[in-house]
Amino acid sequence: MITGGAGFLGRHLCARMLGAGVEVVCVDDLSTADDAQPRGLRELAGRPGFHVVEADVSRGIPVGVDIDAVFHLASPASPADYTAMPLHTLRTGSAGTEHALELAAARGARFVLASTSEVYGDPLQHPQPESYRGNVDPTGPRSMYDEAKRYAEALTVAYRRGHGVPTAIARIFNTYGPGMRAGDGRMIPTFVRQALHGAPVTVAGDGMQTRSLCYVDDTVRGLDLLARSDVAGPVNIGGPEELTVRAVAERVVAATGGRSAIHTVGASPDDPRRRRPEITLARSALGWSPEVSLDEGIERTVRWFAGRTDVPAAAASNPDSRQRAVETDIPAEVER
Repeated sequence: MITGGAGFLGRHLCARMLGAGVEVVCVDDLSTADDAQPRGLRELAGRPGFHVVEADVSRGIPVGVDIDAVFHLASPASPADYTAMPLHTLRTGSAGTEHALELAAARGARFVLASTSEVYGDPLQHPQPESYRGNVDPTGPRSMYDEAKRYAEALTVAYRRGHGVPTAIARIFNTYGPGMRAGDGRMIPTFVRQALHGAPVTVAGDGMQTRSLCYVDDTVRGLDLLARSDVAGPVNIGGPEELTVRAVAERVVAATGGRSAIHTVGASPDDPRRRRPEITLARSALGWSPEVSLDEGIERTVRWFAGRTDVPAAAASNPDSRQRAVETDIPAEVER
């Protein structure tokens, strides 16, 4: 069972499992869905062993079939989504996680929580090992997402220690790739959308904050390996290459073959300055490290977006209109 299986990461994980001959139950409430999600589900629906249950996991999980693994991915992940749905985000991370854990406990299933690098907050230790306890503002503008994931981790550990549920925690760093929603506000789709339309690429703040990106195929491979292991975690799953956000924007522009200018706009509130995972544990315990280079991953992502006809324009083609768009467009959020 994959909760949040209709989302960006969830659909890729569903496809990987189906490709390995595993029967998959996808549970999702479609609360953050656009046309890409239902279309992606339709593409998977024709494959043997794929089942879809539309449900809000915070209210319960109506799945009656035998399950031997639960991947709990359900949660709004885009800043635009979790900011618009703060209570839903908190309930998904709390009640939703407990419902998924209860199901795993009842079926004797392995449970894997998709947590996030956001539990490290604006880190004071760099790079971030799993032992680092983080620097998180519990009342900040993104606290609904950070604290939902931190609580979900505590709940997962409690079920392991108190009820013997075979659980694992993956802390996922910025994942990107084909299938992202063009307008979800995250860094890569925003940059690609703007560059493909020849609009200025908008970078939040001074652009010198750093991130470490991981191509989606590598991320889901890490989740698969974690599920098939007996490792409890937390385990960082992310790319160890650290770049400034401006450098990422420059690579996206180069991959599109365009000449978009890079413009800075207002900084995102509570934006972490540095992010890079320490992945020694993933290498040693899972034999995992990223295989897709950043340049190759960006090229694949650009090709996917370029082949779509429903990617909204970032701005009009008129230069004056593009400048107005820079002044009014929401800057790309650069976390997870």
